[in-house]
Amino acid sequence: MLALVRGESVSAWQGRWVGPLLAANVVVIGLTVTLLVVGALRDDQQADAARVMDQRTAVARNAVLTETSRYRDLMQAVAAGLGTNARLTAADFAAATAPLDRARLPGATSVAFVVAADLPQVAETQRMWRTRGAPGLELQPKGTGAAHYFSIFQRSLDGPPTVSAGLDVAASREGTAALVTARRTGQPAVSDAYVLLRDRDIPAPQQQLSFLFVTPVYASSEFQGWLALGLHGRDFLGGVLDQAGQGVLDGELYAEDGDRRRVQVAAYDARGRRDLERRATFPVADRQWTLVTGADSRVLPGARTATPATVLLAGPLITLMLALLVWVLATGRARARQQVLVATAELREAEAESRRQAGLLAAVMTSIGDGVGVVDEHGEFLLHNPAAKALLGVTDEVDGPGGWQAHYGLFRPDGRTPFPLDELPLMRGLRGESSDGVEILIRNEQRPDGILVSVDGRPLDPSAGLPGAVAVFHDITELRRYETDLAVFAGVVAHDLKAPLAVIRGHCETAADELADAPEGPEVFEARAALDRIANAVDRMTALIDTLLAYTTARDAPLKLDTVPLAPLVADIIQTRTEHLRPGAAAPDFYVGPLPAVVADAAMLRHVLDNLIGNAVKYVQRGRAARVDVTCGEAQPGWTRVEVADRGIGIPDEDKPAVFESFHRAQSAAGYAGTGLGLAICRRIVERHGGTIGVADNPGGGTRFHFTLPLAPLAGRPAQAAALERALAERKAIEGTVIRPASATTPVREAGPAGTA
Repeated sequence: MLALVRGESVSAWQGRWVGPLLAANVVVIGLTVTLLVVGALRDDQQADAARVMDQRTAVARNAVLTETSRYRDLMQAVAAGLGTNARLTAADFAAATAPLDRARLPGATSVAFVVAADLPQVAETQRMWRTRGAPGLELQPKGTGAAHYFSIFQRSLDGPPTVSAGLDVAASREGTAALVTARRTGQPAVSDAYVLLRDRDIPAPQQQLSFLFVTPVYASSEFQGWLALGLHGRDFLGGVLDQAGQGVLDGELYAEDGDRRRVQVAAYDARGRRDLERRATFPVADRQWTLVTGADSRVLPGARTATPATVLLAGPLITLMLALLVWVLATGRARARQQVLVATAELREAEAESRRQAGLLAAVMTSIGDGVGVVDEHGEFLLHNPAAKALLGVTDEVDGPGGWQAHYGLFRPDGRTPFPLDELPLMRGLRGESSDGVEILIRNEQRPDGILVSVDGRPLDPSAGLPGAVAVFHDITELRRYETDLAVFAGVVAHDLKAPLAVIRGHCETAADELADAPEGPEVFEARAALDRIANAVDRMTALIDTLLAYTTARDAPLKLDTVPLAPLVADIIQTRTEHLRPGAAAPDFYVGPLPAVVADAAMLRHVLDNLIGNAVKYVQRGRAARVDVTCGEAQPGWTRVEVADRGIGIPDEDKPAVFESFHRAQSAAGYAGTGLGLAICRRIVERHGGTIGVADNPGGGTRFHFTLPLAPLAGRPAQAAALERALAERKAIEGTVIRPASATTPVREAGPAGTA
């Protein structure tokens, strides 16, 4: 009713409370079942523990009984052996008792041959046994009784201390009683528990209650004496239970004395607390022994498992999981309804945000000045912004990429060659390739004069959810027109600047010729020096103009790609660089390795090699000859890496990142002529060919420049193959020869293993 008053429906109220009630019932039932199962398992474990304890006790009892029976059998066998010799000697005793020494009897201390002697017969007895191999035997009777019992021969079974023969057993009431019983019955006897005579001299904490096993010895039915075996109770019990109980049984050994009293002889403690106890009684010779065993049920093998603990831990966990599952299932409808409401609200928000983003994207695409076109995987246009339509001049679209060239009027920059469909940036983007700066001339009915556009193409990002490609169009018509005008202007300016310089140079040469025949004097010398300075200034100005023209050409001039053999080109540059050396000047030492053919603009490539080789020859220490290596190696498939190494002054590390910048000169180059544009021109030319250029230190001193160029393909192109063969033949003719300019000799060493400058 309260729920209805608050506006809640009956189904909502039920959905809120039915789930928790069902989950609580599952928890109660599950915990109850768990406790019952654990109790049953505990009862089973206790029963198993009792059964295992009974088995272990039976094993321990049988082990003690078996061991004592073995003692008795061994004693009887040894006594029978001793009885075969009426005149027993020490050697006979040692041979007969040797098996006892090797039998490893737990708790056994020593074995002795004992005889009875009355006080009047002591001297005669001592004389007789001395003749039988008991040297030094002194029979010293203790007390004033009628009979005494002396050990004649002795063997220690537990190692030192060695007990000497001649010990009077009559000093022990328990031992004497066992001797008397054995002689009277003719059977083995066991004494009451007592401290052996041999142990009474050791400290009390180390003493043990022990037994004396006694067996009578007969020779031809005539009584000779007794064979007595001493047995430590604690060592005996420990040795038997350690093996039979496997370290899990406690043990207490009790023996009845002559008054039928039970005496604890020994105890053995195992690990754990004692919660199980068993008792077993068995006969040993003429006595009754009792073995009391105890054990911890937790350590008995097979008596306890981890199943109850596992059930006790897993039961509540499973119960909670079932309760949670019941609660989830019972309240699922209400939660699902709530989730639907939340998801619907989020969907509305996402839809509104999507509309806002779409509107923003449309506004951006409409506002930008560059044209943008997007196609799907089939080449159908998904988007053409207004700038793209304005650049193309055609508002309607064509189905499929097959009609793009004719519909939009797409040509190469020459304006005559139709642009191949496969090379269009959008088609390359559909193949997963990226392209930059592809120049296309658009000429159609709306663009009769044509416009030049630069197109960048990319594959459509996978986040769009469908494959496709996107292209961005830039109108570069005015830029190319400006560059053309600038190139023409630069050519005119260079021509107009170089013409006066040529006139000045000509007048200087004429004046120098006129002064050649003039008589020597200060005025003539001064005039000649002034003419030399003017001529040098003219040469520097001409070189600067040529460098500026090369810098402009390297950026703007169209590439004329062809197959260029590097070997003859390098040989010609070396010839040109060395033919004007002054007489007496140090001749450079060149090494030219095997050089392939590349695809490049021959004039621009010559400028790169001439600049690098010229720098290697120029930037050397004063008075030293230049050493230059020109070699090639594979950079990547289809490309070669050209290296020009020298032993010059080198480039400091701090200047290496900037050596290819315009007008940059390293501090080490101070005092050497240069404009600071040579390496900048080299970088422009190499990058226009699609390669890279760099510099590094040359091992041993100097600098090593390197740049990459595309290799010339030979397969299927006989003309290029023949040209390359001719170039290699020319190079073979050059290698190993000596180029002799008019005033100097410059050796070019033969190509062999890759050398270093």
